[in-house]
Amino acid sequence: MESTRVDRWLWAVRLTKTRPDAATACRGGHVRVNDRPAKPSTTVVPGDQVQARLGDRTRVVEVVRVIQKRVGAADAVTCFLDRTPAPPPAVEVAVALRDRGAGRPTKRDRRALDRWRARQG
Repeated sequence: MESTRVDRWLWAVRLTKTRPDAATACRGGHVRVNDRPAKPSTTVVPGDQVQARLGDRTRVVEVVRVIQKRVGAADAVTCFLDRTPAPPPAVEVAVALRDRGAGRPTKRDRRALDRWRARQG
């Protein structure tokens, strides 16, 4: 059965830019294989689930094909199934804006803003 190191696989399928980045993520506890913390030398085989927190988002992928060397982006996406859950919908926050150069708000404007903020509350 074919297997490879998780740091090498993350780099080969283009989830990280460099292999040292993948190894650093593993050592930092940002990579899990089948819900277990992974060292850079942890082996992955087809069917394994890899969770990697890279940057500000967490990717959840299932290994479909094991590759040893970095390949083109079109080939790399065939090596895994992306199981990353959809991000939660963005919540719009109402913000009171004033025209640039309008100066300080008058007393009347401040009272209107206070009423508006109380309704948003």
